[in-house]
Amino acid sequence: MTTMIFVNLPVKDLDRSVAFFTRLGFTFNPQFTDENATCMVISDTIYVMLLVEKFFKTFTKKEVSDSSKTTEAILSLNLDSREKVDELVDKAMQAGAKPSVKLEEMPGMYGRNFEDLDGHLWEVFWMDVSSMGKG
Repeated sequence: MTTMIFVNLPVKDLDRSVAFFTRLGFTFNPQFTDENATCMVISDTIYVMLLVEKFFKTFTKKEVSDSSKTTEAILSLNLDSREKVDELVDKAMQAGAKPSVKLEEMPGMYGRNFEDLDGHLWEVFWMDVSSMGKG
């Protein structure tokens, strides 16, 4: 069986978050969608569960961090090209995201970052593994 990952993120307004990520080109699995949650499809093995904060709190005894003020995680996506990185991050900015850190560029690697509508940090990058040395 292939290992899959489901990242769970609390959101303040599910409809607003779905509209935002739809503008970025992501789709949602209706089988795992209701008024409390939706399953955003990143790939065949990567999914992001967007959970309304009240529902998210039922999965933990800890306080839910306010991601607009603190960093709980940085979600990193490796895309196929520099152009795809720019395309996705440009769409995010047009949909209301904020830049989080400056552009990263080094030999064989290019990345951009944004903060989504709930303050979650996303790092979108491209790596040319063939141009990198061993070790």
